[in-house]
Amino acid sequence: MTDAPDPPNAEWNAQARGETPTQQLDRNWLGLLQELRVEQTGVQLLTGFLLTLPFQQRFDDVSAFGRGVYLVTVSASIIATILLIAPVGMHRILFRHKEVGVLVRIGNRLAIAGLVMLGIALVGVVALTFDFVVGPLVGIVAALVALTLLLALWVALPRWYLKSR
Repeated sequence: MTDAPDPPNAEWNAQARGETPTQQLDRNWLGLLQELRVEQTGVQLLTGFLLTLPFQQRFDDVSAFGRGVYLVTVSASIIATILLIAPVGMHRILFRHKEVGVLVRIGNRLAIAGLVMLGIALVGVVALTFDFVVGPLVGIVAALVALTLLLALWVALPRWYLKSR
């Protein structure tokens, strides 16, 4: 690797796992790819579903609020798709150039950004669905519940765990 620093926890990995920094990067890259496979499948299905909605007969019944939520949601879902697929595209270009450290570092950032956009899309889908079925006020409340749950499980729980160790 050209200028990549040792990965985090390199010393611990050497002692506890018997891994070299390169082996740790390879393991981190494989772990990231496994996560991306799960995320990509979900976000691609969500995006495909969202892209079909305007062509449904009852889409004309969606309120102005619902149309705004739809546009934000489909945009977030498409951006999430792009962000979550980007590390694979980077790999195609960089994999023979011994840049696994760059792939892991940037791939991690892209995956986090992709999850943020996926979270926005999920909250939007909840708002859109509840708005359409019950009304805009219930849509907003349901979206806030979804957002709270998402933040609790995706952000607060891991941070709480790290602080409690």
